[in-house]
Amino acid sequence: MLNYVTTNPGKVREAVQYLGDAEVGQVDFDYTEIQAPELGPIAAHGAREAYRQFGEPVLVDDAGLFVDALGGFPGPYSSYVEDTVGVDRVWKLGEGEENRRAEFRCVLAYCDGEEFRASPDPIDRDDRVAAAAAGADENAEEEEDALPVKLFEGVVRGRLVAPRGEGGFGYDPIFEHDGKTMAEMSTEEKNAISHRGRALAKFGEWFAER
Repeated sequence: MLNYVTTNPGKVREAVQYLGDAEVGQVDFDYTEIQAPELGPIAAHGAREAYRQFGEPVLVDDAGLFVDALGGFPGPYSSYVEDTVGVDRVWKLGEGEENRRAEFRCVLAYCDGEEFRASPDPIDRDDRVAAAAAGADENAEEEEDALPVKLFEGVVRGRLVAPRGEGGFGYDPIFEHDGKTMAEMSTEEKNAISHRGRALAKFGEWFAER
């Protein structure tokens, strides 16, 4: 059983599409969300904590909107910014910028307590630089005892625009890809180019050989 740590059943349904015959279950676990300038360390920390809680293979994701002209803001703070500042104000911040390029990113972190090789996106005991970038494992007495975690990233590129569309959620109304905002897309259109879907596709290919 692969435990997807999320409160959103839609993520589990999306994962099933990419994972073939793998059995995927939803787990609601409030892991510690550390502060970090990148998504990887946050997801990796959550995966380690969730694995220690359940003792079974776990998948944790973290995602955000990264706006070039705002130095990547709101990035890993996207959820907090949406709740406190609001989507419209993020648009107002970028409205006057000539460069409105932006991207949605998602990082999936997988942990099953076992060793694995360092491709395609490494965080393991054989890659000290990547392991350090992913954040220290606070429960390990020594770095060598840190739980190995693998990261898989998905990205969809677009641009920041004035809010359009009635669908989707979060930043979807202000993110345009190929002429449509995410809020103007059907569920099928959105899933076809989803940053989470792209990360799941990478993970699914690797997991099939795991």
